[in-house]
Amino acid sequence: MSEPDESSTGGHRGEGGGEGSRPHDAELSARLERLNSKLGHVRAKAEAPGPKGGRDTSSASGTALAFRLGAEFVSGVLVGSLIGYGIDWYFSITPFGLIVGTLVGFAAGVMNMLRASGEGRNRSGTGT
Repeated sequence: MSEPDESSTGGHRGEGGGEGSRPHDAELSARLERLNSKLGHVRAKAEAPGPKGGRDTSSASGTALAFRLGAEFVSGVLVGSLIGYGIDWYFSITPFGLIVGTLVGFAAGVMNMLRASGEGRNRSGTGT
């Protein structure tokens, strides 16, 4: 039994060549240059900063930041409330320690959120 030759199965066809020809080095270099230029345009678009200073809130890192900010706030309020309850129990001044502790915990939670998000830093040049 004889094996089929390349011409009967189609063989290799180059861009501009006939049957059985391969692209020349010049053609391959031109194709490589076109591919590199297209990749450069795609990479430039991907690296361009988006709205809000490049922060993508729809990504996983945005979700992680949201959970962290929520945890910072809740933990501040809970710690303040527990300290206020402890002061109430120790000094028998119910409900004033709990109220003051909750308010202080609320303020601490807000400050922790601002610090965690990067907005609570002192900015140079603002005069404050």
